Amino acid sequence: MTAKQSTSKAILPNKALAKPLAVVGIGASAGGLEAITAFLSAVPNNSGLAFVVVQHLNPNHKGALPELLQRVTPLAVSQVEDGMTLEPNRVYVIPPNRDLSLQNNTFLLLEPAVAHGLHLPIDTFFRALADDQHNRSVGVILSGMGSDGTLGLSAIKEQAGVAFVQEPATAQFDSMPRSAIDAGLADVVAPAEALPQQIIDYLTYMSTSTAAQQTELSENDRRGIAKVTTLLNVHTGHDFSLYKKNTLHRRIERRMGLHKLPKIVDYVRFLQQNPQEIKLLFNELLIGVTRFFRDPGVWEQLKSEIIPALLEQYPRGAVLRAWIPACSTGEEAYSVAITFRETLDALSLDAHYSLQIFATDLDPDAIDRARTGIYPASIATDVSEQRLRRYFVIEEDSFKVSKGIREMVIFAPQNLIMDPPFTKLDLITCRNLLIYFEADLQKKVLQLFHYSLNPNGILLLGTSETVGAATTVYDELSTNNRIYQRKSSYSDPSLVDFPARFAHSDVNPRGSSGTPPASSTSVNLQSLTDQLLVQQFSPAAVLTTQQGDIVYISGKTGKYLEPAAGKANLNVFAMAREGLSSSLNATFSRAVRQQTTGVIESQKVGTNGGSQQVRVTVQPLTEPPALDSMVLITFTDLPTLSADKLSGASLSGTQGDTEQANLALELELELEQAQEELKITREEMQISQEELKSTNEELQSTNEELQSTNEELTTSKEEMQSMNEELQTVNQELQVKLDELTLASDDMKNLLNSTSIATLFLDQDLNVRRFTNQTKELFKLIPADAGRPITDLASDLDYGDLEQDANNVLDTLIFKERQVQSHDGHWYRMRIMPYRTQNNRIDGVVITFVDISSVKALELSQIEAIEVLQHEIIDQAQELGLAKELELKLRQVQTKLEKRLQQR
Repeated sequence: MTAKQSTSKAILPNKALAKPLAVVGIGASAGGLEAITAFLSAVPNNSGLAFVVVQHLNPNHKGALPELLQRVTPLAVSQVEDGMTLEPNRVYVIPPNRDLSLQNNTFLLLEPAVAHGLHLPIDTFFRALADDQHNRSVGVILSGMGSDGTLGLSAIKEQAGVAFVQEPATAQFDSMPRSAIDAGLADVVAPAEALPQQIIDYLTYMSTSTAAQQTELSENDRRGIAKVTTLLNVHTGHDFSLYKKNTLHRRIERRMGLHKLPKIVDYVRFLQQNPQEIKLLFNELLIGVTRFFRDPGVWEQLKSEIIPALLEQYPRGAVLRAWIPACSTGEEAYSVAITFRETLDALSLDAHYSLQIFATDLDPDAIDRARTGIYPASIATDVSEQRLRRYFVIEEDSFKVSKGIREMVIFAPQNLIMDPPFTKLDLITCRNLLIYFEADLQKKVLQLFHYSLNPNGILLLGTSETVGAATTVYDELSTNNRIYQRKSSYSDPSLVDFPARFAHSDVNPRGSSGTPPASSTSVNLQSLTDQLLVQQFSPAAVLTTQQGDIVYISGKTGKYLEPAAGKANLNVFAMAREGLSSSLNATFSRAVRQQTTGVIESQKVGTNGGSQQVRVTVQPLTEPPALDSMVLITFTDLPTLSADKLSGASLSGTQGDTEQANLALELELELEQAQEELKITREEMQISQEELKSTNEELQSTNEELQSTNEELTTSKEEMQSMNEELQTVNQELQVKLDELTLASDDMKNLLNSTSIATLFLDQDLNVRRFTNQTKELFKLIPADAGRPITDLASDLDYGDLEQDANNVLDTLIFKERQVQSHDGHWYRMRIMPYRTQNNRIDGVVITFVDISSVKALELSQIEAIEVLQHEIIDQAQELGLAKELELKLRQVQTKLEKRLQQR
C-alpha cells in the first residue's frame, strides 16, 4: 500500500461508505486540463471523497474530458447524468452546455442561465454545493481565465466550508486563482498536485474533531477561546468575547485543522509565536460573505413598499440617511443605492429626494475594496442585465459601480460595539450579523439601532434573525423578510453603552470575593520596606513618554538631570547635564525606533564642580499594559577609573608618572566615548538619510496628489463660475417677475378703489386678509388689522348675522346677497361669495358692499306718491259709491308694487 493510500485510511472506515465524507468541487477553465490531471493523479483511490469537475466546455462539441481523466486516476470517472446520486471515491464531470446543481446528494442538470454572454458554471455549482453539503463542502480553484468561482467560494465559506486554490505561479492561467486570493477567500494556496493531501489532512482532523465534539464546550475549550479572544483584542483592538462561543470554536477549529494542531492550547501557543496567524484568524471571524441583491424578495418589498413609505413622510423632498453595518466589500450598500434610485424612477416624484448611505465594517481591507467599487464579472449571476448596463461600467474583465451610485455611499471602518453610531437615520440594513452575537450583545445592538433611527425608521435584518425581546420598541412589517419599524415612543431607561476594552473581566474587585484584603499593618510594613530598598539599592530612574517628557521620577536624579534655564521644561533631553545630552538623545531615539534596550557605557557626566562616570540604560516598555509605549531610563554610578587604575601605578612610579597615567586614562576614556558617539552619529545619519529619502518620495507623491487636487479645484472653480452666471441670470428673471407682480398688484388695488365698492377679503377662519379703502367707512379697519378675526372689529352696520352667513357660504359654496343698513341711515347691497384660487381651491370669502342709499330713497318717494294717489282715488270712488271695491283693488296693486320694489 502506498503512503497516500495509508493516509486516506484515517478518513475511510473499513466498511464501505454509503455517501461521501465530503464533496470536493473542482473549478477550472483555460489551461485547466493540466491542473486537473495533476490534482487527480495525487488523489488516493480510497479517500472517501467525491470529486466534481466543473470546467468551461465548448457547448457544441461532445465532451472528451471523462476519458482523458480516467487515464490519470484509478477512481471511476463518469459524466454527470440528471438524477445521478453521489458516491464516494468517484470523479464526476459536468456535461457540455449544462449547469450543474446538487440537492440531497443528487445531481440536477439545468439549461445554462446565460447572463449577458457570460456562462458561469463554477459559481452556479459551488453555490448549490454549499447549500446542499454545508460544512462538508470543499471548493478548489485551478487554472483559468476570468473570475468564475470566486462568488461560489464565498458561498462555501459562508456555510463553514473550506477553500483551496492553486498557487498562481504554477497555473498556466492565473486569473481565476488570483481572483479568489485577492478576495481573501483562499484557506490554502499550493500547487495543484499538493492540494489533495492538504484536503485529506484537513478533513481527517475535522472528522476526528467532529466525532469527539460534545454538545457543550468543555471548560478547557472555553478557557482556550478566552485566551484566543484576548490575543485578538490585544493585537487588533477588537473584542470578540461576546460572540457566540460555538461559532468562535468552529472557526478556530478550521484554523487548527489547516495547521494540524490537535488541541486549542497548541493553537494558542501557535498564535503567540505567529502574529500573522492572528490576522488570518481575525479575517476568518469577520465572515465577510455577501453578494448583490441577496434574498430577492427583500429587495422587491423594499422597492415597492418600504422606500415609498419613507418618502411619504417627506412630501416636500429630503435627504434620507441609511446605515449598513458590517457592509463587507460593499455589495449590500450598492444594492440599497440602486434600489433607491429605481424606486425614485418608478414613482416619478416632483419633489427632490436623495439618499446618503454610511457603510461600515471592521475589516479595513474589505472597506478598501468596497471603496474601489470594482467587482468580478461573475456578479452577472446576481445583477440583471438592465442594472449592469445602467449602474455599472465595464472595465476589462470586471464591472465598476457608476459614479452616480458610488457618490451615494460613504465607506468607513468602524467597530459596531466600540465606536459611536450614526444617528438620525431612516434605514438600517444589518443582515446576518446578529446571529454571531451572544444574547446580551444582540440586545445592546438592537437598543443602539433604536437610538440611531428616526421615529418610524426601518430596520432590515437577515432572514435568520429577529429582534427577539425588543418587540416593545419595534413593529414587525414583514415576518418573512425580517423588516421592522422603530416605534416612536420608548420608555426603557437603560442606556446603550459598550466597553472600550474587555467586556468581561475574570479579575474580581478587591474585597468582592476570594482572598481577603491584607491588614493595614502588613501593607504599611511592605510599603516601608519597599521604600527602603528603593532608596538604598535601586538606581535613579525616570519614566518618560516616547517624546522624552518625564511623567515619573524614582530616586535622586539631580546628579544627571537639572532644570533648564527659562520656562519650565520637563523634557529629559532639555534637563540632561553636560556630557549626557547628545549620547542620551541618540540612544533614546534608536531604542524607541527599534524597540530594543539601549545602553550607554561609562558616560562622563559633569556634576557640580566635578564629573561622574555613569551607565545609562534606555528601555522601551510594553508591559504591563498601563505602561505600554512608555520608556524607562535608569542611571547607575560607576567607580572613578583614576582611583582604581592609579592604585597600582603609585607603587611603582613617581607622582609625575601617576598624573601622566591618570591623564592618559582619561584621554583614552574620552576617545572611546568620542568613537562611540561618532558611531552612533553615523548610524543616525544613515537612518536620517533613509527617512529623508522616504519622506522625499512621500512628498513627491503628495505633490502629485496636490497637483491633481489643484486641477480638480480649477475645474470646480470653473463650474462655480458657470453656476454663478446661471444664478445671476435666474436672479434677473426673478427680479423681472417681481416687478411685474408689483405692477399687477398696484393695478388691482387701483381698480378696486376706483369702483367705489367696499370689498373685504376673509380667509377660511374669517380673519381679515385684505380690504379696500371704502371698507373703512363700514368697519373700523387699519392696515395692522390684517390677520384679525372680523368678529373682533367694530362695525357701523346694523347687521349681526355676518359671521353666520359667511360660514354658510363656506359650507355650501352658494353666494348670499342681502340689503343691510348702517347706523347713519345708509343702505348697502351686501354680497358674500367664495374665494376661489387658481388651483380651484376655496380659501375664504369675498364680501362686497354697494351703496344703494339713493335707490332706497327713490323707492320711498315712489311709495309715498302711490299712497297720495291711492287716497285721491278712494276719495273720488266714495263720491261715486265704489269705495270698498276700489280700495281692495288698490291695496292689491300696492302690494305688487312693493314686492317689485323690494326685488329691485
